[in-house]
Amino acid sequence: MIDKSLAYSSRREDVPHAERIYNSLRDESASGRSALLASWMRSLRHYGLEPDTQRPPNQLSGGEFYQVRERNAALLLASAPVLDRLALAVRRPGYCVLLTDPHGVTLEKRCDVGDEDTFARWGLTPAMLWDEAHEGTNGIGTCLAEDRALTIHRDQHFYTRNTPLSCTMAPIHDPQGRVAGGVDISICDQESDGRAIALLSLVVEDAARRIERRLFSELFSERRIVSFGVDGQALFALDDDEVIVGANKAARVMFRCCNDSGVTLPDLLSVSGHENPAHAAHAAIQRMLKRCGGNVSAAARELGISRATLHRKIKRHSSTSVVAP
Repeated sequence: MIDKSLAYSSRREDVPHAERIYNSLRDESASGRSALLASWMRSLRHYGLEPDTQRPPNQLSGGEFYQVRERNAALLLASAPVLDRLALAVRRPGYCVLLTDPHGVTLEKRCDVGDEDTFARWGLTPAMLWDEAHEGTNGIGTCLAEDRALTIHRDQHFYTRNTPLSCTMAPIHDPQGRVAGGVDISICDQESDGRAIALLSLVVEDAARRIERRLFSELFSERRIVSFGVDGQALFALDDDEVIVGANKAARVMFRCCNDSGVTLPDLLSVSGHENPAHAAHAAIQRMLKRCGGNVSAAARELGISRATLHRKIKRHSSTSVVAP
């Protein structure tokens, strides 16, 4: 969906694109009126770009691009099957799927063979730099700058040369919650409409979340991973003592936490923020009893205590469980 906060006024077709931008930004407070105007302002004032610049996007040298891919090896590995699936889902002339690093460098591309040259002429091909500092307002650079999914549709672009494009992108976050890159679908099909773009927004966000889960699962492959929330988007990695050793961005947002303070999962889920020791002991006994089918003797052996001691602990914690003799 085209983000309504990216809307702007004065869309007269007889006014050149560059002039519309200058007119919109004449008031220094314009950036406070919409996200689009704020991005245009950054492009013009902060980065010193000019809307009518005709130079092509910057391209990395072979050596530079090799180093970028080496630094993003984990992202490339995790994203490959997701990009392949995404390309099949949206495969049609005029559509291009891109993967970028956190700095706007295009790492991978998927499109119809017949469109390869067309997208290459737009600079939508691997090793190109699409950050906002070089390309102004655009789907890739602005998404990464603002860390949110968005669409930059045609004349919302800063550069006049990019106005025939429509770009929808969602950021990808690493297991520490930092921006690791993004998934983009760019369209050079002039027949594309708002309904198609609304669907693409959902598709790229789903692809980004799938890549995030793959990155998280790979990093914590030796740990127990638990999920919470709608569609299990919030992920935690736990050590053997249930201490949280990893939390993705969705988990950090949902629980307002990080994984650097030695917090346990029971701590996090408790009302007070700290699990009651007596409750923890009671819960441990109940888990062992259930694991042993309610057999007190077997549970005592597993806990390394006598049957009599276990009975006393059960009574002390006011256990109401029915157990076998």
